[in-house]
Amino acid sequence: MKNMNCVSTMPEIMPEITDEAIIEALFAQRPYEEKVINSAFLEIPAEYQRKLNIPNVEKMSAEFTELIANPPKVSYRDGHYFVFDGQHTIVTRRAMNGGQDLPIICKVYEGLTEEEEAMLFSRQTGVSTPLTAGAELRAALVGKDPESLAFVKATESTGLQLGLDSYRAPWKIICIRTAFKEYKTYGADLYKEALTMLAKGWEGDPDSLRSGILQGMVRFVALYQGEYDPERLVKRLHTVHPMTLVNDEKSLSGTVSYKYMMLILRTYNGSSRSRSLPIKQ
Repeated sequence: MKNMNCVSTMPEIMPEITDEAIIEALFAQRPYEEKVINSAFLEIPAEYQRKLNIPNVEKMSAEFTELIANPPKVSYRDGHYFVFDGQHTIVTRRAMNGGQDLPIICKVYEGLTEEEEAMLFSRQTGVSTPLTAGAELRAALVGKDPESLAFVKATESTGLQLGLDSYRAPWKIICIRTAFKEYKTYGADLYKEALTMLAKGWEGDPDSLRSGILQGMVRFVALYQGEYDPERLVKRLHTVHPMTLVNDEKSLSGTVSYKYMMLILRTYNGSSRSRSLPIKQ
C-alpha cells in the first residue's frame, strides 16, 4: 500500500514577478480618475521621457481614430500634471487641432513619486512606440532602479560610458541592451574586466564597442580568466583595427559571441607558440 503520509520533495514553484505584475501592483495602489484636462496644462517630464518623434506623430495623425485611442496616463504631483504615458497621443491630438491646445480625457493618478513615474514609463507596454535602450535605461535611472544604477557604475568605472542618446562617439557604448545582458549574465567583476580590456586595447575606438566585439571579449575573458596575460592582450589588440575583426567574422560559423571570441583569441595568440592559449568552447 502506498504511504499516504509521504512528503513531496518537489521545490515550491514561486510565481514569476514580471514587469506587468509590478505595473499592475502600482496601479492597484493608486486608482485613477478620468479627468478632462486642457493640453496646455499637461507637462512632459524631460528627466525620463524620450524626445518627441515627429515622424511618429505624423503617422499617428494619419491613422488616428477615437475608437482605438487610449487616454494619456498622467500623474498629479506637486500641483502639476506630468504625463508618463501618452506623450505622442497628446501631440497628435494637438496637431490635428491645428496646433492649438484642446481638452483631452486623461487617466489621472495621484500619489506617485517621480521615481515611480519613471519606472512605469520605462516598463510601459502595449501599442506605444517601443522605447530605445537608452530611453529605457535613462528612465530606470531616474526611477533609481538598483540594478540599472549598478550597471552604469560598473561601466563607467572602466573609463567607458553608455550612450543614452544612441550617437556613436569615442569611449561610448551604444549597444546598451547587449552590454546590460552581458553584465547580468557574467556579473559585475567579469564584465568590468572585459570592458577594461576593450578600453585599453582599442583606446575607446567606437568600432571596438560594437555589439559583437563586446560579446566576444566578455566570452574570451570568461573562458580564459586567470590564464591570459592582460598586458599581452592589450598590446596585441593595438596591432589590429577592430574593423578587421568585423570583416573577418563574416567568414566564420557559430554564434556571434563565439566568432568574435575566436578572433580575439587568434589576435592574442599571434604567431607565438609558447604563449598561445588553447581553443575552448
